[in-house]
Amino acid sequence: MHEPEVSTLLDELSRGSREALDRLIPIVYEELRRIAHGQLGHERPGHTLNTTALVNETYLRLVNVDRVKWNGRAHFLAVAARVMRRVLIDYARARGRDKRGGDAVRVSLSDAAELLAAEGGAEDMAELEEALARLEAMNERQCRVVECRCFAGLSVEETAEALGTSPATVKRDWAFSRAWLNRELGRRTAG
Repeated sequence: MHEPEVSTLLDELSRGSREALDRLIPIVYEELRRIAHGQLGHERPGHTLNTTALVNETYLRLVNVDRVKWNGRAHFLAVAARVMRRVLIDYARARGRDKRGGDAVRVSLSDAAELLAAEGGAEDMAELEEALARLEAMNERQCRVVECRCFAGLSVEETAEALGTSPATVKRDWAFSRAWLNRELGRRTAG
């Protein structure tokens, strides 16, 4: 709908125009809200951050992102989803939650992308973040695929566009990453 305008604004943003972000956000705001709503849906009941607050915090962090070559709307949304995940992790840490505390922030990737098995899947945000960091250390692209598919809710094709790769590569990375994370998180909860 606004794709030519979004592309132009992303080009301006890549060149350092802060005003471009201010003009871009209203165009993609509903998509950002959808992503934020999805991420908050995996949090514990009664979470004090709401969708609007998460989008606003994401905006504040994106304002400080410099020198990114934006590769289209899907890339921007994937990065925004990653920033949202970081906001939620930082929020959980700031609240002083124990890694396995009773009121720990929870994320259920099995609901979002069938990432974890329904029974006994690790859902703790800190464990998930640690597992994703290990995956990223092994293969950054596979980690980005998880972020795009799970946290941004992007399709295989949108993920391929965001990452500059083929849909077939995304499908392979997604299958591997789901299995690897399922094993890693299952092992951490079993031990």
